[in-house]
Amino acid sequence: MRVLILGVNGFIGNALTERILATTDWDVSGLDIGSDKIAPFLENPRFTYLEGDIAINKEWIEYQIKKCDVVLPLVAIATPAAYVTQPLAVFQLDFEENLRIVKQAVRYGKRVVFPSTSEVYGMCPDAEFDEDASPLVYGPIQKQRWIYSCSKQLLDRVIWAYGQQGLQFTLFRPFNWFGPHLDDIDSPKEGSSRVLTQFLHNILYRQPIKLVDGGTQRRSFTYISDGIDALLAILENRGGVADGGIFNVGNPANDLSIRELAERMVAAVAATPGFEELGRAARLVEVSSGDYYGSGYQDILTRVPSIRRARETLGWEPKVSLDEGIRRTLHFYLQGRRATR
Repeated sequence: MRVLILGVNGFIGNALTERILATTDWDVSGLDIGSDKIAPFLENPRFTYLEGDIAINKEWIEYQIKKCDVVLPLVAIATPAAYVTQPLAVFQLDFEENLRIVKQAVRYGKRVVFPSTSEVYGMCPDAEFDEDASPLVYGPIQKQRWIYSCSKQLLDRVIWAYGQQGLQFTLFRPFNWFGPHLDDIDSPKEGSSRVLTQFLHNILYRQPIKLVDGGTQRRSFTYISDGIDALLAILENRGGVADGGIFNVGNPANDLSIRELAERMVAAVAATPGFEELGRAARLVEVSSGDYYGSGYQDILTRVPSIRRARETLGWEPKVSLDEGIRRTLHFYLQGRRATR
C-alpha cells in the first residue's frame, strides 16, 4: 500500500510514519514544513519526503495523490489560542486547503482517512460521545474558538456526502492524544502548546501552572501508541470494516480534570531522579479564560468518548494508563536533560 501523509512531521504524522516503516511493507510519501521529527526516516527507501506547504506545493501533492492508495490530510492549526486570535487562518488551512485535497482524492478515486476531532462534539451534554447519535453543540458566533470545530465538522459532512457518491473514506476522532514529540517543551507559546507539554514546560522553567477557570474541565487523554494502533487498523481495513465509518479514538478510563492532570504531572516530575526539587517547587494558579485566551473563548467542560464502535469493528482497545503514558512522555523529554534551571 502507498500512503500519502500531509503533515508528516507533526505529532500524529511522525508517529504513524515510524510505525508503518517498522511494522509493514507499505510505502510512505510525506510533506511538511519541517523534518526534525522524521529525520530518522529520511534515508529509508520506502519513504519519500518533500519539505513544503500544502498551500504552495500543489502540483507535487496532486502527483502524489495520483500515485497513492490512501491519503491522510493531517495538516491543521489545532491550538485554542489560534482559534481566537487567527480564526480566518484556521478556516483557510483547516477547511479550504484540506477541501482541495479531498476533492483531488475524489477526482482520482483514492481513499481518504481524515482526522476529524473530538472538538466536533462541542458542548455536547451526553455522558459519552457517540459517533452517530450525539449532538454537536457550539456557542455563539462571537465565540471564535468554535471556528476550528466548525471547520472540521463541515469537512466531515463534505466527506460523508462524497461517500454517498462513491468516495472510500474513514473519519477518526482523536481524544487528546499525547506522548513523545507532542510539542517543543523549551519554547511553547502560552495557550498554543498542548496542555500536557505546557505544564511540563512550566514545571521545568519554574513558572506557575495556569489553570484556566480553575482547571475543572475534564478530558480523556490517550497515549499516542494506542492511537496509532487504531489508525493502523483503520488503514489495514481488513474486509472493508472501516469504510464509511466514524471512529472515536480515545481512552475513557483516562478521564480526569485539567487540575488533576497538573497534579499528576507535578507528582511524576517530583518522582523522577534529578528532578525532585523542580517537582516540589511547582505551583498551581488559577486564571480566567478571558484573561488567558481572550473574550472569543468558550470552554468544553467534558469530553468522554464512546469507543464501542472501535472495539467491535476494529478490535481495538486502549492499553496505556494515564500514569504510564505520563511516565513514558517524561522519559522522552527528560532523558539526558539536567534540572539546572
